[in-house]
Amino acid sequence: MTTRVERMTEFRHADLTELVQATEDAIREGIGFNWVVPPGRDVLETYWKGVLVVPERVLFVGRVDGTLAASIQLLKPGPSKETSSFSASIEGHFVAPWARGHGLAKLLLEAAEREARSQGFSVLKLSVRETQERAIKVYEENNYHCWGILPTYEFVNAKMIAGKFYYKNLEPITTLV
Repeated sequence: MTTRVERMTEFRHADLTELVQATEDAIREGIGFNWVVPPGRDVLETYWKGVLVVPERVLFVGRVDGTLAASIQLLKPGPSKETSSFSASIEGHFVAPWARGHGLAKLLLEAAEREARSQGFSVLKLSVRETQERAIKVYEENNYHCWGILPTYEFVNAKMIAGKFYYKNLEPITTLV
């Protein structure tokens, strides 16, 4: 199997259909994405189209044998975030269940980190459900540090799930001054 990661600036051919399918598969497996049950395809299509038009969002996708199977978003602070303009966030990081085990999660994370560095960000932040053990392992193996836990992070299947908050320093903060 061949894997590759690319920055997505427009949907071509079957890209949107494949991304929606991968998202639905991930939601069904409990990966998160703020849904417990996949919404209608039209909702997901609108969501993904919207990601591409928001200037503060950079979308990377992962492919397995050419099929779109994963994503990560780098969320840059808006112009009104002057005091936190040194940091960006990771969102929407998932790999469809059928595509796991090929290193896409790490490749996507590395792509987002490279992009963040190239744009001058010195800190990356993210959060994840405590139940997403595979994601937590990827983050911790890639030098993300847990700085806190929120016991009431998300409500899933009539149960409150805790969330873990992580950061990674990309550059020493002293480079900012």
